[in-house]
Amino acid sequence: MRLQKYMAMCGVAARRKCEEMITAGRVTVNGVVVDVLGSKVEEGDQVCLDGQLLVPEEKKVVILYHKPAGEVTTVNDDKERDTVMDHFRDLPERVYPIGRLDYDTEGVLLLTNDGALAQKLTHPSSEVDKVYLARISGRLSPDEVRKLRNGVMMEGEERMTWPARVRIVREGDIYSDVIVIIHEGRNRQVRRMIEAVGHQVVMLRRVRFGPVELGSLERGQWRYLTDAEIEKLHQV
Repeated sequence: MRLQKYMAMCGVAARRKCEEMITAGRVTVNGVVVDVLGSKVEEGDQVCLDGQLLVPEEKKVVILYHKPAGEVTTVNDDKERDTVMDHFRDLPERVYPIGRLDYDTEGVLLLTNDGALAQKLTHPSSEVDKVYLARISGRLSPDEVRKLRNGVMMEGEERMTWPARVRIVREGDIYSDVIVIIHEGRNRQVRRMIEAVGHQVVMLRRVRFGPVELGSLERGQWRYLTDAEIEKLHQV
């Protein structure tokens, strides 16, 4: 079995992140540093990350967390801001976020100890829908909606966004509420898309990730997904 796959099975992180750890020289196999991608491990090998023995986790779990604004989606933060991981350090499972949610954005965040599932859900080829409710300044014109649906060029980017699905759910002179559905994961993407057509986002909430909906979960609350919900994620 490839080393990065074994690490993912141990709940370390998605395979891509595991590869970064390997090339950084943080991983040893039977006491020897292994920093070459593609290296394999066999049954009985002792794999350590930063000196800590890795053991495959038998029970795979997925957690749905209603992330509030004001938390970063990282394990540690060098600016000492609140991190989502502060809520899960005492769990029996060693979970990690599936993808990220911006500091100012609230809503659905999934965490898991299943590295293979995390890799599947974050890989661009999976095209997992991410559904956002955005409160924006002013009203979107029909032409602005068309631009978002066709793809826009965001500031600092060299390629257009993939077409988004956009639906206006409430219009007002000062603020409007819009549903935006994307499957990309660029940094602050929904905010920057809205800015690209001349509006500001004043509130952003992810209400669905793939088949998993936020539902009635309050800010800061979390729950384990059921086996049926996890199976739907595997089918994405």
